[in-house]
Amino acid sequence: MNLRGNRGRDDPEINFIPLIDVLLVILIFLMVTTTYQRVAELQITLPEAEADASKPRPKEVNVGIDAQGRYVVDKTVFTFTNVGALADMLKRAAGDAKDPVIVINADANATHQSVIHVMEAARQAGLVHLTFATQSPGK
Repeated sequence: MNLRGNRGRDDPEINFIPLIDVLLVILIFLMVTTTYQRVAELQITLPEAEADASKPRPKEVNVGIDAQGRYVVDKTVFTFTNVGALADMLKRAAGDAKDPVIVINADANATHQSVIHVMEAARQAGLVHLTFATQSPGK
């Protein structure tokens, strides 16, 4: 007994056009409402690092750099004029010590150029061992 008759079975169709329209509207909405930040607007606070306690060194020359670009070499304030003068100051601070280590204590907001001046002066003075002082996060 055939209760359905001789009707052909229609396959169901899914219409994707309305779905695509809705997705395009959502995409346009996201593109319009998204804010883009420029690289110059990044807020970076450096330096912080976790490290083991430093081992004793034969001679350390501490160079401090504050956020305004002022230098202190072994507790002596140094007014930066050029890299050569800073190199002479580093030589005097190192004295006749064998392989002294230059410890750069740069403020987190100090300019990169200020740190590069110290590194270049150490190279000119023949001091090849450099290290950076940091603080542990959260202190």
